[in-house]
Amino acid sequence: MRRSLAPSASWRRRLRLDADDLLRDAIYRRLWTSILISSLGGQVTMLALPLTAAVLLHASPTQMGLLTAMEIAPFVLFSLPSGVWLDRVRKLPVYVAGELLLAFAVASVPLAWLLGVLTMPWLYFVAFALGTVHTTAGSAAQIVLTQVVPRQRLVEAHAKNALASSGAEVVGPGLAGVLIRALGAPLALLTDAAMLVCSAWILRGVRVVERREPRADAHFWRDLGDGLRFVRRTHLLVALAAVVGCWQLFHQAAMVVNILFATRVLGLSEQQIGTAFIALGAGTVLASAFGHRISRRIGPGPSLPLASAVCGAGWLALALAPVGRIGVVAYAFMLFAFGVGAVLIFINFLAMRQAVTPEPLLGRMTSTMRWLILLPAGPGALIGGWLGEHFGLRAALAFAGGGALLLALVAALLATLRQVRQLPTPEGGQRTFEDLGTEGTLHAPPALDGGSR
Repeated sequence: MRRSLAPSASWRRRLRLDADDLLRDAIYRRLWTSILISSLGGQVTMLALPLTAAVLLHASPTQMGLLTAMEIAPFVLFSLPSGVWLDRVRKLPVYVAGELLLAFAVASVPLAWLLGVLTMPWLYFVAFALGTVHTTAGSAAQIVLTQVVPRQRLVEAHAKNALASSGAEVVGPGLAGVLIRALGAPLALLTDAAMLVCSAWILRGVRVVERREPRADAHFWRDLGDGLRFVRRTHLLVALAAVVGCWQLFHQAAMVVNILFATRVLGLSEQQIGTAFIALGAGTVLASAFGHRISRRIGPGPSLPLASAVCGAGWLALALAPVGRIGVVAYAFMLFAFGVGAVLIFINFLAMRQAVTPEPLLGRMTSTMRWLILLPAGPGALIGGWLGEHFGLRAALAFAGGGALLLALVAALLATLRQVRQLPTPEGGQRTFEDLGTEGTLHAPPALDGGSR
């Protein structure tokens, strides 16, 4: 009898949280739960929105590129002024309002479909609205994490957040496929709207103390310039913006032809695409679980070229794969590789840029960096759509894959990134990952401010 109980006890010990685990903190746990629910609903929209355009409205590759570009445009237009504004307001209410506005925008698609007025221009408008909310509420969300979690544990926190998103990416695509098959792509979006409302309700229970110090001499344009100058003077931030911005260009070029390649070249149904996307979830789970260890072993800086190479290998493999069973396997491999690479990029990119920035500049730095890395994203989406329409969908994938591999080589040679083996601090010092994992337990000090998605 004791032997039969031993495996169960062993699993219970493995699943038990460590004494200093971030999830033992009630504030962070509520934030993490909101991310999990919101991400699960987001998986439905990630499939249902482009499928609505590609299958229901018969969008061309160029139209798919324009749809993606419309979601990116608000980052270019509004990121910099929103950063100045965020440094002057409480972040948590912005985050909560953003979740509710996203729910409204997503729910407008099935409403328009039921009324018989759904068109590509309507989807362009919805994409622009989604991008506008993500520009402000998304930046607020990233700042909130720095107010809930001690800076020395940011890589760990981003990895746990990525794990929540990854768990949703394992379950979400299958759920999305079932919902889309049963209800149709437009009506399936109602699920995401409901989950966004639930996420906002959970976030309302987050309690953090935000310290804001209004300045009598505050001036919008001068404050905006201070944020730009800080980023320009910080060599690490410049290198991060260049590398991740180029990666975004190739990522968007591949993304705009992703669904079209699956439906029109491989002949997959909506449910089969949802099943294939489980590979994306598996990749993100793997990177979320082991990304912190990889960063500890090789450093957060060298992790970026490694991640870009993984993504590039996936895109290039799909571009070269034949139609048929091998093509379907290549499609799943591409999604898996992208999941691994994207998570590895962003848990390190976000941690490095937040760790090196003083708290009063976090809003402006976040918005400036998001603006810089997404400037190339819009052209990338348009390039991918143009290549797909004039030279074939494989050409867009080959462009993305070859470009990402070349970027990995260039990034590996950048000393500014290659030398970042430890997480930096605003004072210019560095802490080792061993220090980060053992220093103190999580708490919410009085200086923390809150709220983000």
